[in-house]
Amino acid sequence: MLKAAFQGERGAYSEAAAMAFFKNAIETVPYPTFHEVLESTETGRSDYAVLPVENSLEGSVGESYDLLLTTKLNAIGEIYHKIRHCLIGFQGLEKIDTVYSHPQALGQCRKFIQEHHLKSIPTYDTAGSVKILLELKKDNISCIASRRAAEIYNVPVIKEGVEDNTNNYTRFLVLSNGKQERTQKDKTSIIFSIKHVPGALYSVLEKFHTSKINLTKIESRPTKATPWEYNFYVDFEGNQSDKNIQDALEKIRPNTVFLKILGSYPRAELG
Repeated sequence: MLKAAFQGERGAYSEAAAMAFFKNAIETVPYPTFHEVLESTETGRSDYAVLPVENSLEGSVGESYDLLLTTKLNAIGEIYHKIRHCLIGFQGLEKIDTVYSHPQALGQCRKFIQEHHLKSIPTYDTAGSVKILLELKKDNISCIASRRAAEIYNVPVIKEGVEDNTNNYTRFLVLSNGKQERTQKDKTSIIFSIKHVPGALYSVLEKFHTSKINLTKIESRPTKATPWEYNFYVDFEGNQSDKNIQDALEKIRPNTVFLKILGSYPRAELG
């Protein structure tokens, strides 16, 4: 069976997204870090890497975007996975004063945490925070993770649906060493940096406009190498093999210092 690498412990949302994308016809393999997830696929220890890139409430996952800059893998798919957070622990809410979870999950439940005056402690993973409860064995602590994580580690759910907004989705990219075959509903993701001159970004965006290419996302991230210079992450409709997209990419190259095509893949729909 093919293997999909994900970051975190069993019961993590990344594992659930992998299982949903491949309709459970995949063996999921956990790794401690995003870097190790990508490395496992690059070296052939897994066939796919599943990486969270943005959340509808908390925005982009910065570490994932930074790793996309250097990975050799191609984006071959995406999935929007609905996030349903649970407060998990051994005691009732009235006895809880501390909550553990991944920073993204804590941010997505900020209102609930503040209303109940809970001290939040960041951890490496949502499902991993359930393991922390088992290790610490304290009555005053809780964590935020999925119901599946609670069931895997046999820890009670105190309250379900503690996210600030029920319309809570995380977008995951699926990456591999191969490329995805062209479909009729593709999206393409690229990364580029621009020359530090007036109008450079406008010149790039104008090429997309004149080529009638619909941008679905644009985001800037610091280059890390030079202060106050940025890489731009752009998603747009269409396949990199489309003639108008090939022409547009060739036209923007002179205005860029660096241009990387992450891949073309079928656009996901909200479930």
